[in-house]
Amino acid sequence: MTLRTLIFWPHLIAGVVAGAVVLTMSVTGVLLTYERQLNAWSDSEFRSSPPAQGAARLSVEDIVTTVRRDHPDVEVSAVTFNSQADAPVSVAAGRQTIYADAYTGRVLGEGNQGMRAFMSEVRAWHRWLSIEGEARPFARAITGWSNTLFLFIVCSGFYLWFPRKWTWQRVRPVVLFGSSLRGKARDFNWHNVFGFWSCVPLFIVVLTAMPISFPWANALVYRAVGEEPPQQGGRGGREGGGGEGAAANARGREGGARRGGAPEGGAAREGRQRSDGDRAEARPSQELPSVAGLNALWTVAERHIPGWRTINVRIPASDRAPVVFAIDKGDGGQPQHRSTLTLNRATGEVVSFEAFSDQSLGRRLRSISRFAHTGEVLGLPGQTIAGLATAGAVVLVWTGIALALRRFRAWVARRGKRQIEVVAARDASAA
Repeated sequence: MTLRTLIFWPHLIAGVVAGAVVLTMSVTGVLLTYERQLNAWSDSEFRSSPPAQGAARLSVEDIVTTVRRDHPDVEVSAVTFNSQADAPVSVAAGRQTIYADAYTGRVLGEGNQGMRAFMSEVRAWHRWLSIEGEARPFARAITGWSNTLFLFIVCSGFYLWFPRKWTWQRVRPVVLFGSSLRGKARDFNWHNVFGFWSCVPLFIVVLTAMPISFPWANALVYRAVGEEPPQQGGRGGREGGGGEGAAANARGREGGARRGGAPEGGAAREGRQRSDGDRAEARPSQELPSVAGLNALWTVAERHIPGWRTINVRIPASDRAPVVFAIDKGDGGQPQHRSTLTLNRATGEVVSFEAFSDQSLGRRLRSISRFAHTGEVLGLPGQTIAGLATAGAVVLVWTGIALALRRFRAWVARRGKRQIEVVAARDASAA
């Protein structure tokens, strides 16, 4: 038995076993490629209207006060400003995300729930086959181990796609489509060509899904660089690192993730825990948290990170709680451009500041891994490459299953033919 044969059969068996689940994850992965952009597009009708050239936006205190005055039923928990002049202010109120005009404070409307609900359902299929209740952990295990088999398929396929002889006649069917091929030859050609062009980005997409699927793989990222894995905490947003909880509010995204989770930044977590811990003591019923003094702190945050694109601040429930700002210089999916600034509310002094470079190597690797899975770490080009590779996975699975079925039918036909020949030979000898 040759090495190629030894690798081929496990490759084929893994594809047959995990094919349906991998196909489901690949199709949903394609649909989720531009999730963040589609959510933003669905809310594009909400724009701020600058009253004059160079007009100043309302302060964070004015925005919160205006929203509370005009909509007393809305309990503002966080506010996000975007640096674009016509961008609305995103106001988080529990699970709600509403938009307000940055220059008047007028509420423009609530984020498009239809698009978010659709993406949430697609994500549920991607991560646990949309199975709810007590069976969800089992469904997550199915998708996780199917992804593991797919990782083996990609790695073994990389070897199998290599031609035995490096001549153009042998290489051409692996790298270029054949225009006149039909049936098995077409499926084989497509399987090789899509595999060749997508294998490297697909390897990254599949490999970086492992820490999302399994706690041991998540811990392995930290242990590989000699760090102790952090304790598993709550998951939110798209589960990155470095203040992701606050940044998720900044982007108005609901809980859940497409593709496992490093904990949020220590400063953001500490500030929120202290804020929540003071909630019962500092907030009598019907009394709203004070926003006094936030303007001065906001100015400090703006000056701390020149060139910011979004700044999010949680409204502290207590006057004694520190104020946490999640500052993003990227497009929302690039952890290397995020930072978390925590300020003393009374004095304005910096309690802590955590940029991406301040994190441990393990946390940085975990954050990069998380957003490498979706390609977002490289911005829109990275998302596009990841989406195209995932679309290639759809074709790989489809043609792989088709080739397996053709092989099975051919085996059944050969077996039937041999049986007929044996019977004919037996009858001939008896005669």
